[in-house]
Amino acid sequence: MGVNVIGGVAAKVILFTAAAAVSAILILLLRGFLRRHALSRPNARSSHREPIPQGGGIAVIAAALVTAMVFLLLSDKTAAINLWPTFAAAAFLAAVGAWDDIHAIEVAPRLVLQLAAIVVVIAALPSGLRIVPSLPWGIERVFLILGGLWFVNLFNFMDGIDWMTVAEVVPVTMGLVLIGAMSALPDYGVIVALSLGGATIGFAPFNRPVAKLFLGDVGSLPLGLLLGWLLVLLAGRGHLAAALLLPLYYLADATITLLRRLMRGETLWKAHRDHFYQRAVDDGFAVGQVIARVFAVNVVLVALACTTVQMQSLAADLVALALGAGAVGWLLVRFERGRA
Repeated sequence: MGVNVIGGVAAKVILFTAAAAVSAILILLLRGFLRRHALSRPNARSSHREPIPQGGGIAVIAAALVTAMVFLLLSDKTAAINLWPTFAAAAFLAAVGAWDDIHAIEVAPRLVLQLAAIVVVIAALPSGLRIVPSLPWGIERVFLILGGLWFVNLFNFMDGIDWMTVAEVVPVTMGLVLIGAMSALPDYGVIVALSLGGATIGFAPFNRPVAKLFLGDVGSLPLGLLLGWLLVLLAGRGHLAAALLLPLYYLADATITLLRRLMRGETLWKAHRDHFYQRAVDDGFAVGQVIARVFAVNVVLVALACTTVQMQSLAADLVALALGAGAVGWLLVRFERGRA
């Protein structure tokens, strides 16, 4: 039996602070190496015009996984053992992303490698976890795998301007912590959410506009994997509405953009600047203005998600989803119209 070290507010603050500190220290140690070996050169997708080091995700993911595992070993050794496959899959996906950052991987093998990591994470879920019990278990698992593949990639697609990932990860992880306080997320999920949020905060000073460091695929891919896993855990506790609300801006922007590009017959994996937030920057919004609006809408989504968990009624879920869709829709329209 482990000692419960995550029950109090002080323990949560220590975990969050430790993850942030480890992330920042690792970035300082790695920055010279990344400048020499991992420069992101401008392309059709980029918002920057000069080569910028990427690979800050190495520090973020390492800090998150290490601090989470230490706290898990102190609080729940059984959970720590059970989460090894999930953490190993995240580390593997970080390695895939790191290689892709330096030596581009072709689309097909990249998707196969991502799929392998996602299969491991879904296979490691509790066998009794169900989101839509009316579906056969095997079919639901296939849908979770496909959804995981989309979520990992959309997280990568959306990491296109300074602080965008920070404006997404911090509200979502803190929302998960608040929901965990309502017993709607396992304690080990709260630990991972705190570690991810803290590690992202440690990265934030280096990525603030104008960024001196980018996250890179090494960070965005495993962040998407781990956040997707946490949202599945939440949905598996009977809170599907909350699991949809928390990432709703990312889901809407990336999915609508993909559908538009499909309708135009464009190559989906080709670099582009068609996302709503990118078009907003191109049409006159400052990066800070875009990020502030995304962060504000995410805070609204967190509040709505927490409300659905608290009220636990179908009517509350439907109202919250409608309000969340309205808030996200308003922001997308605002970005579409530009500063004019």
